[in-house]
Amino acid sequence: MKVAIIHDELMRKGGAEQVVLTMLKAFPNADIYTLAYDPEGTYPEYRNYKINTSKFQFFAKNVKVMHALFFPFGIIAMQSMKIKDYDVVLISNTHCAKYVQIDPKSLVIMYTHTPFRLAWNPTSYTQYLNSKGAYRWVFNRVINALRKIDSKSAQRGDYFIANTVQTAQRIRDSYKATNVSIINPDVKVRNFHVNDKIGDYYLVVSRLEFYKKVDLAIQAFNKLNYKLIIVGNGTKIDELKDMANDNITFKSGVDNTELAELYANCKALIFPQHEDYGITPLEANASGRPVIAYGKGGVLETMIPYDGKSSDCTAVFFDEQSVESLIEAVKISEIINFNPAFIRENALRFDEKVFIEKLVHFVDEKYHLHINKTGKKLAI
Repeated sequence: MKVAIIHDELMRKGGAEQVVLTMLKAFPNADIYTLAYDPEGTYPEYRNYKINTSKFQFFAKNVKVMHALFFPFGIIAMQSMKIKDYDVVLISNTHCAKYVQIDPKSLVIMYTHTPFRLAWNPTSYTQYLNSKGAYRWVFNRVINALRKIDSKSAQRGDYFIANTVQTAQRIRDSYKATNVSIINPDVKVRNFHVNDKIGDYYLVVSRLEFYKKVDLAIQAFNKLNYKLIIVGNGTKIDELKDMANDNITFKSGVDNTELAELYANCKALIFPQHEDYGITPLEANASGRPVIAYGKGGVLETMIPYDGKSSDCTAVFFDEQSVESLIEAVKISEIINFNPAFIRENALRFDEKVFIEKLVHFVDEKYHLHINKTGKKLAI
């Protein structure tokens, strides 16, 4: 079985890029294709693979350029990429990975982290919310064009895999898909450890973008005056630094060893956004540390919330994305006697080996159904 793995772009560090690394472990002989690749921007493990990029690679040397030229040049570049002579094409995507040309006889499985956010949820971008007049009119025209391109490309998928129940419903709503299954993304538990003693700080690990709501954490900790370390980078970094008091520290370019220490020593991870899934809460759990999370989205499927009585929990949820609600959750967390061993056991339910077993079984099963239906293999 000859497999191709396609991902949107490999220029950043995030949950989706971690999932692709696990896909490569599930199918170690697979070829990988992407819009553009920045070895300095994404995980160093990708240096062990041959990364096939689109023509867009010649222009997009970093994320900033990639964003600026994505519409229309990035889209055109992906539409011109030909993926031929593969038995299975496994697409990891939120946006453009599905735009490539694929042999019609290939089995196409789309692992969708979320439908293209700009096309289907544009209000999650400050650029859209702040647009007015002619600029908003142009923005809406672009969004309508993206929806048509995105929806048409999604129809090439024989099967969809969603990361959560909520994402599965979004796939059905956006693409009118019926063949949708769920395999939760993995957390690489082996990369994290539990410490006997913890530090005096709380932690945020996130891309610094509008929809991540890091500003909410900053506002809350400005009032609490508790130590907060924010790990990450993004377009909002300067704005967020300007609003933070001296009790808040920013870190970027953190390697895996330092990140593991930051997790293991923190009092809790702050997770203020509404995320379709969310790997960082599970990374905190793998370190034996609890999560203070906005109680919507993927955390409902991965975390065990504090119920007001039992300390056998992995998270404290807050109900509103407000400073007051987050502060209350932080204060509640400080009176709970968390069990680090119990918390780490929760993360093991989503370990890498679990994901690999489920994904390999799914692909093998669908591939044999595909062979029985078409009558032959594409690759030898």
